[in-house]
Amino acid sequence: MSSSGPIRLGLAGAGRAGWGMHVKELEGQEDRFRFVAVCDPVEAHRARMVERFGCRAYERYEDLLADAEVEMVDIATFSRDHGAHTLAALRAGKDVFLEKPIAVKASEARRIRSAAAKAKGRLYVRHNRRFETAFREIQDIIGSGRLGEVYSIKLRRGGFQRRDDWQTLRAMGGGQLLNWGPHLVDHALQFLGYGELEVWSDLKRVAAAGDAEDHVRLLLRNAAGMVVDVEISGGRMIAEPEYIVAGTLGSLRATGNEIHVRRLDPAHPRAPRSAQAGAATSGFGGSRDDLKWLEETIQADPAVRGTETDIWRHLHAAAREGAAFPVTTDEAVAVMEVVDRARRGTAFA
Repeated sequence: MSSSGPIRLGLAGAGRAGWGMHVKELEGQEDRFRFVAVCDPVEAHRARMVERFGCRAYERYEDLLADAEVEMVDIATFSRDHGAHTLAALRAGKDVFLEKPIAVKASEARRIRSAAAKAKGRLYVRHNRRFETAFREIQDIIGSGRLGEVYSIKLRRGGFQRRDDWQTLRAMGGGQLLNWGPHLVDHALQFLGYGELEVWSDLKRVAAAGDAEDHVRLLLRNAAGMVVDVEISGGRMIAEPEYIVAGTLGSLRATGNEIHVRRLDPAHPRAPRSAQAGAATSGFGGSRDDLKWLEETIQADPAVRGTETDIWRHLHAAAREGAAFPVTTDEAVAVMEVVDRARRGTAFA
């Protein structure tokens, strides 16, 4: 494998994710990445890649893997095929950049991890939402201690959508647990840590066609008692903030890159208080409390915090410079462990 020049990519799957996201995100990065081959069963998908990049085109995945110029296989196929396609690429000695989810089941994710540990090539899992602007800003706010001890986080995505594509079919690896689920479970685990968790779930099909869930509700609690409440819904008709974070000294809400913070003024002393038995004489809530608040609205800056496309920069640094890739295979497997637990006992198990 070459250690210089652009990374030579073979794109497996030139549809919505491969063409619409991967190709689009690499515009202007020809000095770091170059598509030398494509594999897709749809002739029109192959043709547009050939027209744009002058690359070789294959209908069969095996032929892409046999292409000696392909250094890294960029897998953007149906979710159901991620496991088989990744294992085959690793057996062929290729590096792999794998669109989430790593697999459709935790057992398959563990097999991939085991194979990657023994393979000549390296595996990189595309949990790109780890690098969202607002998420990085919120991590920094929490880490600064301005909110005190954070005890509750709500993560929300969704809107009303009568979806009818392959993402609505369980046989294809569809459903929101494997669509937006890996992104928000990855966020949740970044907040909670990777220790023991309690997992509660509620899965429904509300508005979509097919047989997969389009409404997901998860409650995750770690040993310290922090709770992350995740909702991904295709049936929601009223918008909610994408993030609500509650701490002992302040809270925030965020949608897009706008973050509103309300917290206690640390410069204003708060008198000690103790609970009083007996009849209340000063209304609901007890005695009057003299509190002062600080409020601010922060516009998270992509130029400072980065965006989800930064994963390509990390991929290049890992493959060409030997840097550590910030999404570990263990973390991707941990996401699938939560997804598996969320399915248990539901109609979608």
